[in-house]
Amino acid sequence: MIDQKQPNRVGYGECGPLPGLSPEFEQVPAEMEKAAQWVEQQDPADVLTAEAVMRLLAGSTWSSSVRLALEMALLDWLNGGQRLVFHSPFATGDPVPINGLIWMGGVDFMLQQVEIKIRDGFTCVKLKVGGNDFEKECDVLQYIRRKYYKQDIIIRLDANGAFKPEDAPYKLKELSRYGIHSIEQPLKKGSPALAELCAQSPIPIALDEELIGVSREQKASLLDQLKPAYLVLKPSLHGGFAGCREWIALAGQLGMGWWITSALESNVGLNAIAQFASQYPLTLPQGLGTGAIYENNIPSPLLAEKGYLTKRGWDEWDLSVIANVPAADS
Repeated sequence: MIDQKQPNRVGYGECGPLPGLSPEFEQVPAEMEKAAQWVEQQDPADVLTAEAVMRLLAGSTWSSSVRLALEMALLDWLNGGQRLVFHSPFATGDPVPINGLIWMGGVDFMLQQVEIKIRDGFTCVKLKVGGNDFEKECDVLQYIRRKYYKQDIIIRLDANGAFKPEDAPYKLKELSRYGIHSIEQPLKKGSPALAELCAQSPIPIALDEELIGVSREQKASLLDQLKPAYLVLKPSLHGGFAGCREWIALAGQLGMGWWITSALESNVGLNAIAQFASQYPLTLPQGLGTGAIYENNIPSPLLAEKGYLTKRGWDEWDLSVIANVPAADS
C-alpha cells in the first residue's frame, strides 16, 4: 500500500509470537507473508481514520500477533509514519505508571533486584513464584515486608500456572500473609479448579494465559464462569488492540480490574502498547518495563525510570537495524 503523495511514508508493526504461548507460533512466517500481500492490495483511501483501520481488520482471521502487527503498521502509517499509533496522553508526553519486574533466580539474586527497583523509585514490584522452593520464595516476600509496608510497596505475583490444584489453596493462604496485591494465573489454563479458587482465594486472582485463544463469543461466558479480580492483557497474545478493547469493555461491565503487559516486544511494540494503554484512565501500574532487558533493542526515546515509562521526544528513533528487512509499505 503506497500513497502516491507520500511514497516514502512507512508504518512499522511488530509481530512477536512467543513459543509455548502463541498458538500461531509455527504458522507466523507464512501468515506474515500473506499479511504483507494483503496490505499491498489495500487502497490508501480505505485507511483514512483509526476507526477505518479497525473496520478493515474487523472479522479477519489473522492470528493474534499478526493482527497486532497489522494494527500497529497501519495506524503508524496513517499517522505519518512517525511511530505515532494512538493519539493518547503517552504520545504527547504523559508517563505511564509501571511495575518493576523481578526475574526468577536464587533468593539473593531476587532480593538484589528488589532493592534496585525500589531504590530506582518503583512502588510496585512483580515477582515470579512457583519456580523455586516455595519456602525460599516466602522468605523473599517476608524480607520485603519487613523492610517495606504494604501501603508503600505493592507486591504482585505471577505463578504462570505453576501451582497444583491440591496445593494452591494452602500456598495462596501462606502468600497472603505478605500483603500481596494479586497473583496471576496460579493454575494451568483450563484447570477445572480455577473457578472455585478465584472465589475462595485470599489473594485476588488475575488471569493471563487463560485468556489466550478465546473467541469473541466466548469471552463473556469465560469471565462470568471464573469471575477473576483482574485481567492481565497482552495485545500480542490476546487478539491485538481490538481483542484487548473487548476484554477491557467486559471487565468494566463486570467490575473487574485490568492492566496491560508487554510480551517482550522491542521498543517499537512497547511504544505502541503504551500509547494504547494510556487511552484509558490508568489507576494501576502497567506491565511495560521490559524494554531494558535487551542488549540490542531498537534505540528509541522510551525511558523506564522511577516507576514510569516515559517518552523523551520523537527524534531519537533509530530504525536502521531493521531498515533492510523486507516489509510492506504500510
